[in-house]
Amino acid sequence: MERIGVYFIGARGNVATTATVGATAIAQGRMPATGMVTDGPEFKGLPLVGLQDMVFGGADVSSTPLHEKASELGEARILPEKLAHELRAELAALDKQIHTVKGFAFGAVPEGGYLAELTRIEERLARFRSDHNLARVVVVNLCSTEPHFAETADFDTPEALLQALVKAGGGFCTGTLLGALAALRQGCAYVNFTPSQASELPALRKIARESRLPHAGKDGKTGETLLKTVLGPMFLARNLKVMSWVGNNFLGNNDGAVLDAPASKDSKLRQKDAALREMLGGAFVKTDIQYVPSLGDWKTAWDLIHFQGFLGTPMTMTFTWQGCDSALAAPLVLDLVRLTDLAWKRGESGLLAQLAPFFKNPLDGHTHDFHQQMAGLYAWVDTVRAEQARERK
Repeated sequence: MERIGVYFIGARGNVATTATVGATAIAQGRMPATGMVTDGPEFKGLPLVGLQDMVFGGADVSSTPLHEKASELGEARILPEKLAHELRAELAALDKQIHTVKGFAFGAVPEGGYLAELTRIEERLARFRSDHNLARVVVVNLCSTEPHFAETADFDTPEALLQALVKAGGGFCTGTLLGALAALRQGCAYVNFTPSQASELPALRKIARESRLPHAGKDGKTGETLLKTVLGPMFLARNLKVMSWVGNNFLGNNDGAVLDAPASKDSKLRQKDAALREMLGGAFVKTDIQYVPSLGDWKTAWDLIHFQGFLGTPMTMTFTWQGCDSALAAPLVLDLVRLTDLAWKRGESGLLAQLAPFFKNPLDGHTHDFHQQMAGLYAWVDTVRAEQARERK
């Protein structure tokens, strides 16, 4: 069987660790694949890469070994503590495939300059592929949200971008952008699970098209926004006028701490409000994020919807969503790797429109209606099945 590389940027973070533990446990038959879309009946029989054929690696600024991180997540009830203990040896071995890197803060220039940092990332990716004799590598960005940077003509073409990286000063771009650029230059598929700027920029889109590489993003849709893209179309279908939709998110893990910084929060909120603004037009839409350290990975979202019914009668709907962010995100990350790899094997490249239901802000022409997005994914699955049937004849 072919072995597929899964290279996590942020490989020792909560989501990546949960995904790695989950994939290992499911492959060994220790746990069911609950929460994985690709384990559902609609995907049975598709030539998806098996979890046992994924080779995990990556990079992180954290030096905490993977098995210790898994134990921490077990104590926090993010994953079964018993499972972290049982897989300790496997996780310790996998940790050797994760590079501890320096990283750089937004506004600072990485050691040796942007181009030197790009070269270092490319070398790590090339070594990961060659060391494990991998057929393909899918790079997944799971690091914390980075501030939004100004897009200029330097980002329009690969040539202009590389020239700019030679002389650019602090704040020109982020580590996420360099990671995406390195992935595509090294012939890897790329998935951006964060709100940070990456493969949506024109220069990177061009590299993906010309190199026949698939990419997808951005910002994984796991909780509150998922509900918004289900409920929003309901109000439209019933011709109920939404006047206001406001929400507040409370989060206590490292992502919550990062989002407590105004620049990172702004980058995140650009994605969270996009769906409702596009669906509901003139409604007053506002979301905020509050850092509550004691909550840890357990995110709570509270939403208030004020709408008009027949004869202008005002009504209100509220809901509270509480979930474990990492446990919601991890199975989707594994789904995205499997579906991206399948599309790649079929010769698809560029933006993968069928993966829209996994993201808050899909990068291509799209609808935010979750059911329509899923219909698009299922239509693509039907195409794959029809292709399989023709090949069997």
